Amino acid sequence: MLITRTTRALGLFSSTIKSTSYSSFSRLAPFGQTYTRTLSTTTQATIPSYTVNKDRLWNTIHETAQWGATPDGGIRRLALTDTDKAVREWFVSTTQSLGCTVKVDEMGSLFATRAGISTSLPPIGIGSHLDTQPAGGRYDGILGVQAGIEILRVLEENGHQTYAPLAVIDWTNEEGARFNTGMVSSGVWSGRYALDYAHALPAAEDKTKKATLKSELERIGFLGSVPASYQANPLSAHFELHIEQGPVLEDEGKMVGVVTGVQSMGWLIVTVHGKNQHSGTCPMARRACALTSAARMISRVEEIALAADGLSTVGVINSWPQSPATVPHKVVFSVDLSHHSTEVRERMIAETSAEFGRIAQANKCTVEIEDIWNSPAVQFHEDCISCVREAARNAAGEDNVKEMMAGAGHDSVHTSDRCPTSMVFVPSKGGISHHPDEYSSPEQCALGAQVLLESVLRYDDQLKKAAL
Repeated sequence: MLITRTTRALGLFSSTIKSTSYSSFSRLAPFGQTYTRTLSTTTQATIPSYTVNKDRLWNTIHETAQWGATPDGGIRRLALTDTDKAVREWFVSTTQSLGCTVKVDEMGSLFATRAGISTSLPPIGIGSHLDTQPAGGRYDGILGVQAGIEILRVLEENGHQTYAPLAVIDWTNEEGARFNTGMVSSGVWSGRYALDYAHALPAAEDKTKKATLKSELERIGFLGSVPASYQANPLSAHFELHIEQGPVLEDEGKMVGVVTGVQSMGWLIVTVHGKNQHSGTCPMARRACALTSAARMISRVEEIALAADGLSTVGVINSWPQSPATVPHKVVFSVDLSHHSTEVRERMIAETSAEFGRIAQANKCTVEIEDIWNSPAVQFHEDCISCVREAARNAAGEDNVKEMMAGAGHDSVHTSDRCPTSMVFVPSKGGISHHPDEYSSPEQCALGAQVLLESVLRYDDQLKKAAL
């Protein structure tokens, strides 16, 4: 169902802007206020000095790349396909061999839990995802899950039992490439999305729309019975290691990113309506060309983003009737708008909407703007940030650490609604991601896993001290 969204500066322009009901969750008060635990970070941490095994981590990443490997060195492992099923089965058997109990929730997310001394505390989550983009790389999301498994191995071989349980998590369909809502399972867990909505998402490749997320979970045997809810399946905290997917760390010569939050982002779908006219006979002054209007809009939205120090991308554009002899009467294109500030991004949307209306009117066209997804800026929890900060400085040296906002969405956006959360970034070669050339070195992957390990142990130490 579509609901009208306030257009503010549109005035008399012939345009409307709408938003889907599920994206309106982002307009609500922050979910993150639901947890209240504040831990002391002033006492000296008493954590053991363990070291991750660089070669083992690297080999595991590339051994499991067999499921979905492509000739160009990337991975195509879309959510709930047979290749995803295979890597899930590997995840279950591997974590069970390390003494974990594996739970599968109603969204198919896997929680491999290693018992702690405390039987009352929820687990500390170490989460990311194993699904990829259609032409994905070997590290996006995958590194975070494999680093979690490496942490289990390190703790097991050293006979260390944490105070709180630990849960390594594979969140289902983080990429949103096959079922078109990114980070959807963590969104259901946090309460941002309804389970019925998520279960009904159609598989992108199925033109009949009979294959849904729920039916594909059933098909591959991963429709779990554990409620996909932070209330029924809570976490004490959530830590996530991820490649940066951008060039900042590499450009600045930094080894580790301490992620303090995630920028505001979202997508608009813009439909421009003009009139079909003969390209050889209709005078230019009498045309209502939807494509000319769209071109001017696209140019203007980039100028608006640059002026606001934000980001804009038009990733999809289609025109009709696709004839060289006909003036296009309809154009549909996407606009991705991002900014570190939710308020500034809202102003970017308002200015973009007003400009699109003005351009459409000047070109004898009309325009509709549909706000299909938006995510407000997220600030991670200082308790988790401080653990990552101290761990990063210890492992890499203070001069090699940068505090930064994440530019892309991650499952940690949703977990931060319901439990203290932070992330660790390692450099991406050339800033490349969602591509087979995506690369982080063995040393970078191991350093990120080391920071993740020490962050989790520091937070566990804080939980222990708070309980005593």
